[in-house]
Amino acid sequence: MGRLNSVTARVLIYTTAWSAVALVIMAVVMSTLYRRTAERGLHDLLRAQLFSAINSVSIDSTTHELTGSPQLSELAFQQPDSGWYWVVQPLGDFKTEPLTSSNYEGVPTLPNNVVPLNSRFERYYATKDKAGNDVRVAEAEISLEEEPAEERDLTNFSANDTPVRVVRFRMIGNQNVVEQDVRAFNRSLFIALALFAIGSLGLNALAILLGLRPLDRVRAALSRIRNGEAERLDDDLPREIAPLVEEVNALIDSNRRVIERARMQVGNLAHSLKTPIAVLLNDAAQMKPPHGELVRSQAEIMQAQVQSYLNRARIAAQRDSILARTEAEPVLERLARVMRKLNPGKEFQLSVRPKGLLLAMEAQDIEETIGNLLENAGRFAESQVKITAQPAPTGTMGEDQARKAWALLVVEDDGPGLEPAQIKEAMKRGRRLDESRPGTGLGLSIVSEIVGEYQGRFTLMRAEAGGLRAELVLPAIFKEN
Repeated sequence: MGRLNSVTARVLIYTTAWSAVALVIMAVVMSTLYRRTAERGLHDLLRAQLFSAINSVSIDSTTHELTGSPQLSELAFQQPDSGWYWVVQPLGDFKTEPLTSSNYEGVPTLPNNVVPLNSRFERYYATKDKAGNDVRVAEAEISLEEEPAEERDLTNFSANDTPVRVVRFRMIGNQNVVEQDVRAFNRSLFIALALFAIGSLGLNALAILLGLRPLDRVRAALSRIRNGEAERLDDDLPREIAPLVEEVNALIDSNRRVIERARMQVGNLAHSLKTPIAVLLNDAAQMKPPHGELVRSQAEIMQAQVQSYLNRARIAAQRDSILARTEAEPVLERLARVMRKLNPGKEFQLSVRPKGLLLAMEAQDIEETIGNLLENAGRFAESQVKITAQPAPTGTMGEDQARKAWALLVVEDDGPGLEPAQIKEAMKRGRRLDESRPGTGLGLSIVSEIVGEYQGRFTLMRAEAGGLRAELVLPAIFKEN
């Protein structure tokens, strides 16, 4: 998976993930606490009902049987298989019929790990009734002996004996009440947390977008610099971004100084070589052939090569500079106008889209490259030369250069064209395929070198009209909408 490069998206994802984890933990904790509270409520209810039953049951003084009935308000104690029952069961030597709720159908099975009675002769445990309901049981063993303890004959009493007239009170409640209560609470809790999460996400997104707005201002400022609408970044930015702004402005100033220094040095070198080469050319014109022709041709080659290397030095000094930008259409229109005058019998068609297409190149480098191609096309075309400039298709320069903008410039003619082997030969420095026409054979190699210095691409192929088609992929600048 590719690396996420958007700060806004990254912060949103991190805050959303953390909020989701926090809300899940909060939901689990709150649900667990509520379950414990609900279970404690059931426990307290059963305990209260248990003591109500203890207070309402007694032994008849005449029949010595259990009498009385707990006054419980829940109708569930009367409904069959409801999971709500009560039982008053005699133990040991106390032989009498037990008292039960009207819906009671048998004592629930005691679990194997049932807890023992505590110091108050009470215990609480979970089990199942005959209907399969999960129930919670509250038990207490109470002595209902009428005779005072101090008057009882305890001569033969043993600790293992069950006291006379001991009764076990058992109050049984349905555990599903707790589950239903917890489920209802969880539904309300999840709805509330979901609404809270949506609101929090919206507020977080708004806060993040507002907090990162200065970065958008920096991006817009850089775009204005790239498009030639400004020369420096605005200094009125938050202090967290101020160091970045200062460094970028310092880089722009340094880049501008390097370019100016390189241009000055290139100009000085060109000026110092211009006179000696001109002298050689003038002397060659006075010399007799074939020596004069040889000196002249070599001086022209030297002049072209010097100019080529000067161009390379200048381009290397300002390559990738945000200050290098030229509108394509005026330069191409000027070149086409010159070629129409030099080739009155041939048509030069120009198409540039979109209007205002900017190339990240110096104007003289565009003139050098396209001029050489138009000169060759005008020399060999039968009647028509086409020049087109447009954004290059996506993926033209591969993944390594995908983050840059590129333009596709095409020059094609309807002349005889070249075969693949001839194209390969024509790209070599100083090679001329037609010796009958004037030239040094350096035009295409100069084009290739300049395009290469801008990290672009130069390709020759056969045109649809049968002539030669030259394609140049050059760095461009597209204004953001």
